[in-house]
Amino acid sequence: MKDYFENERAWYVVQTYSGCENVAKENILRRVESMGMQDYVFQALVPEVKIIETKKKGQQKEVITKPFPGYVFIDMIVTDESWYVIRNTPMVTGFLGSSGGGAKPVPLTAEEMAPILKMCGIEHEEKLNFDVGDQVRIVGGAFTGQVGKVDDIDRSKRIVRVLIDLFGRSTPAEISFEEVEPL
Repeated sequence: MKDYFENERAWYVVQTYSGCENVAKENILRRVESMGMQDYVFQALVPEVKIIETKKKGQQKEVITKPFPGYVFIDMIVTDESWYVIRNTPMVTGFLGSSGGGAKPVPLTAEEMAPILKMCGIEHEEKLNFDVGDQVRIVGGAFTGQVGKVDDIDRSKRIVRVLIDLFGRSTPAEISFEEVEPL
């Protein structure tokens, strides 16, 4: 039986020894290249943040810390081969969300990964199934069932402005991404 997430690109969390995240990341990237898995493993991240520590005499020092010690985030397509390559990389102890016994890991959702990517300075642009000018159906909220034309998309607020026909006039309505679907 094929796993639900197989052959879909997503972010996964790999466990490693605390303090060895960067070594594990480099090992993963080297192994992926040497095994020719670049079409399945795209990126490895070890998030770091800068914090200001105040010392005893009031001196301030900028320190880089890892908010997720013991974890490396991997952008990949899980297949039997890619899973095996990552799982058997030196310094990798396993995948988060994999129960063992050959079970494939569960990917992070876009909502879970967005703040982590932002922390790393990577803006994640959500792939939408519609664009300005497309016809969409509203599937939630006060205008459920209405069909309209996409007039504007605000990715930062996750809102789409749809022109719908109300009382014989074209009326703009701001709808969340989750409440519209393409026709």
